[in-house]
Amino acid sequence: MNIILLGPPGAGKGTQARILVEERGMVQLSTGDMLREAKDSGTEMGNKVAEVMARGELVTDEIVIGLIREKLEADPNRGYIFDGFPRTLKQADALAELLAEEGQTLDRVVELRVNDEALVERITARSTCGNCGEVYNDLTKPIPADGKCTKCGGTEFKRRADDNEDSLRKRLMEYYKQTSPLIGYYYAKGQHCRVDGLGEIDSVKAAIAEKLDG
Repeated sequence: MNIILLGPPGAGKGTQARILVEERGMVQLSTGDMLREAKDSGTEMGNKVAEVMARGELVTDEIVIGLIREKLEADPNRGYIFDGFPRTLKQADALAELLAEEGQTLDRVVELRVNDEALVERITARSTCGNCGEVYNDLTKPIPADGKCTKCGGTEFKRRADDNEDSLRKRLMEYYKQTSPLIGYYYAKGQHCRVDGLGEIDSVKAAIAEKLDG
C-alpha cells in the first residue's frame, strides 16, 4: 500500500509516519531526507543534487521523481509513505505517472485535519530533545520533572525559532494555499480521506488504520 500524508505544520504527520513504519513495515519517503541522502551518496543522481544545491538553486521535480524511482525500484514490495511530495498538481501528475510505470498504485491520501486555533496553541508550547528529536509539549506532554528525555536520557531541549504565533499563522496560510488544489485533485480521484489530526496519538493512529484497512 502506498499513501500520501497531508497536514499542516504540527499536525502530527511525522509521528503517524513513524508508527506506520514501525507497525506496518512501510517506508517513509521524506523529500528533505532523500535530498540529503542523495547529496552524500556519490551516485549520478546524487551528484546532480549536490551540484544544484551548491548553486543555491531549487531541486527540480524531475530530480525528485528520479530519487523516488530509485527507492521504488530498489525495494518494490514495500509500502511507501510520501511525505512532502507532491506539493503541486504538476507533481501529483508526475507521481501518478511514475507509479503507473512501476506497476504500483496510490491507495490513500490521508489528510490530518486540524483546528487552527488549537494547533497554534499546541505548537507554541512545543519543544524537542536536542539529542534525539523526541517531541514534548508544555500542555500535553511536558518535559519530565528530572529534566531527562524519556527516549534517550538527553538533558538539552530546544524550541524552533519559528514556533511562534505570527510565524505559524503564515506557515498555515502557505500550507492551505498550496494543498487546497491537491485535496480537490485526490478527492475527485476517490483517494482522499480525512481524520482529526488533533486527537490523542492512539486515536489518530486508529482513525488512520480504519481508513487504510476499510
